[in-house]
Amino acid sequence: MKKALILMVVLFFIGLVPIGIYAQSKPDVDFHDWALTPPMGWNSWDCFGPSVMEDEVKANADYMAENLKEYGWEYVVVDIRWYINNQFTGHYNPYDNSDFEIDAFGRYMPSPNRFPSAAKGKGFKPLADYVHRLGLKFGIHIMRGVPKEAVYNKMPIKGTEITADQIYSTAWECTWLKDNYTVLKEKEGAQEYYNSILDLYASWGVDYIKVDDLSRPYHADEIEMLRNAIDQTGRPIVLSMSPGATPLDQHEHAKNHANLWRTIDDFWDNWSQLNYSFGKCAEWAPYITPGSWPDADMLPLGHLSIRGERGADRYSNFTKDEQYTLMTLWTIFKSPLMFGGHLPDNDEFTNSLLTNKEVLQMHSTSVNNKEWFNKGNIIAWTADDPESGDKYLALFNNEGDGFVNTKNLLYRSGTVSTLTDGFGVDIDLAVPEGSKELYLIVNDNGDGISCDHANWINPTIYLENGDSVGLTSMDWESATIGWNSIKVDQSVTGGPLNVKGKTYDTGIGTHSQSIIKYIIPDNSRRFMAFAGLDIVGVEEACGSTVEFMIANQDPTPNANNVEFAEVNIKLKDLGFKKVCCIRDLWQQEDVGEFSNQFKVSIPSHGARLYRISAK
Repeated sequence: MKKALILMVVLFFIGLVPIGIYAQSKPDVDFHDWALTPPMGWNSWDCFGPSVMEDEVKANADYMAENLKEYGWEYVVVDIRWYINNQFTGHYNPYDNSDFEIDAFGRYMPSPNRFPSAAKGKGFKPLADYVHRLGLKFGIHIMRGVPKEAVYNKMPIKGTEITADQIYSTAWECTWLKDNYTVLKEKEGAQEYYNSILDLYASWGVDYIKVDDLSRPYHADEIEMLRNAIDQTGRPIVLSMSPGATPLDQHEHAKNHANLWRTIDDFWDNWSQLNYSFGKCAEWAPYITPGSWPDADMLPLGHLSIRGERGADRYSNFTKDEQYTLMTLWTIFKSPLMFGGHLPDNDEFTNSLLTNKEVLQMHSTSVNNKEWFNKGNIIAWTADDPESGDKYLALFNNEGDGFVNTKNLLYRSGTVSTLTDGFGVDIDLAVPEGSKELYLIVNDNGDGISCDHANWINPTIYLENGDSVGLTSMDWESATIGWNSIKVDQSVTGGPLNVKGKTYDTGIGTHSQSIIKYIIPDNSRRFMAFAGLDIVGVEEACGSTVEFMIANQDPTPNANNVEFAEVNIKLKDLGFKKVCCIRDLWQQEDVGEFSNQFKVSIPSHGARLYRISAK
């Protein structure tokens, strides 16, 4: 059991575990009041993965306090697996090779190997105190559920006569990290277990908790237990739900129980994911409310992946234009802003994105944030300044999408990786009437094509008369692939089609980046398939992250793409009938006075952000 049994026997009887209810009366405000503006801070995940050390957390906190605090950046968050003593790389140690630090009541404790101030049962209190002395706030990441170590060893739940083996289920176990089991709400002791861990975190001085494996799939029971556990501590602890995509139809439940929740899976520094985020932000914009924020995920900017989970040590792969696009979309969407790079290594340009007071004012105070139009390669968002009546206008140029042009796609899966439940997605798609072609596309997801083995399982066209045609029985019109050759009823390596240990007889084995074109019957009305990662790429463990796409028009990029797009904005369409003053927020300079219209030049993958005022 690693160290758990010794701790349970010794600490339980001599009373040295930092336990007890947080000694503070319950706040007389609603939990939404704890995050009336979208939270802003730093999270250790993008640069240190599951292996961050105490001195690295302090270095980022010091930098934030000295350089960013005055601009509203305040949270310092220790991400995943801080309780593993032998976790020193960017990839998770297997469960059987993980040395867990756990207290007498089955609650994870910070590893003193990595967080020396946590030794002798002090937990994160010394580190939280350090962060608080800087005028900042402290947060941690946890996994949904109860530790398997606590279950296997029947460890007691604080304040009860119940043991951990009486509250758990093996159902809905996290597919990508095997540390915990599900907690069953109806079991006696279940709420008490969640109360006990939140009491512990409150005693440490935690201000923010990111809970993983919670909102996709959506675990309403455990979300409700977490809400109750936070409230009963009496401490204002912001609740962040992860990962995405949170189901859109759960927006009301999410709003009523959490301060922020993810709109997508883990977001990294590649154009495909940024391009995909436009659609997800537009979907979630109607549900933006103070204190409850749809979360577009972290900002993979600056120095990344020092010991990261995704790719080699690097600075962000985003170009400067793409970084403007990222920051413009995140701020006008009012997403929480969690910086992922190692702050002490920030350059002048990166800091300019984080310290623009006019942009950050829009982020914190604007209202009525929404997509205005999405035409061709140009996307526009608007928002209002509630005090002055000014209008914010963000313009984006999606020209030049790289491998494929995404503007006419019928379907996008978003990121599919080993973090995706089942390592794949079910597709059930209406085929527009009159469609004559169907394109099956597998794109890499920004970390290169290594290990991107992908399968289209049982791809089937359904006709208007109810008949069906399997694509594996048809010859494709054309096909391209990034590695090896496309195969029917076999994986791309020639083996059986296998997704997460389940084999299939019928399907197409391929690899990113691939496009398979079919000529389909005129009366085609529906397409169905299961699209997933083949086991060969997963077991090679060198990437295996893809996006599945479907189109009924040629998705290859236009060879005549231009570097800049010229956009003509009619001011009356924004509600301005007289002369307007227009200010460029990123350049922090007045553009001039305009009536009727003004023209904007936007670079490919770039953005412009303006404040428009009636004269």
